[in-house]
Amino acid sequence: MTNNDILKKLRVALKLTNDDIVEILELVDFKVTKSELGALFRREDHPKYVECGDQILRNFLNGLIIHLRGPLPKKE
Repeated sequence: MTNNDILKKLRVALKLTNDDIVEILELVDFKVTKSELGALFRREDHPKYVECGDQILRNFLNGLIIHLRGPLPKKE
């Protein structure tokens, strides 16, 4: 299973839109545009298909944790 497949399955399972994914990635200071996301969700045989790298998936998962649980409390 590729990173693109994992990202697609998470998007569908959590009912996320491209706007939601952009916001989640911004939580971890990772900037991505909607058109860049669209390229990740295309079919592999499409000419504008882009492979999802480990960095994008890792940042998405870290942002998803913050999105679902909230930010970590500050240590004093």
